[in-house]
Amino acid sequence: MEKPTETLELRLSDEAIGHVCQLIQLSILTGSDVVDRMRLMGLELDETTSKLTLSKAYAERAAAEVDALSTKAEEMSKKASEQTKEKG
Repeated sequence: MEKPTETLELRLSDEAIGHVCQLIQLSILTGSDVVDRMRLMGLELDETTSKLTLSKAYAERAAAEVDALSTKAEEMSKKASEQTKEKG
């Protein structure tokens, strides 16, 4: 008789769920594919909570990407504002 195999059930942490929402928003803003962004998401098991959390390395890369996009958006906004002033 075979011994039944146990399945390990994992859940996403609130941090990981929030990041999925952020990935959806970034995909909408940039016109990129959310599936590609999710494939790159790095998760690790938090053994104290038995939940999947963002890996430290991935969280740092993701924060850097958001910062870079924010800086680019600010630059584009300033440039558009200056062009509007020049025309007006």
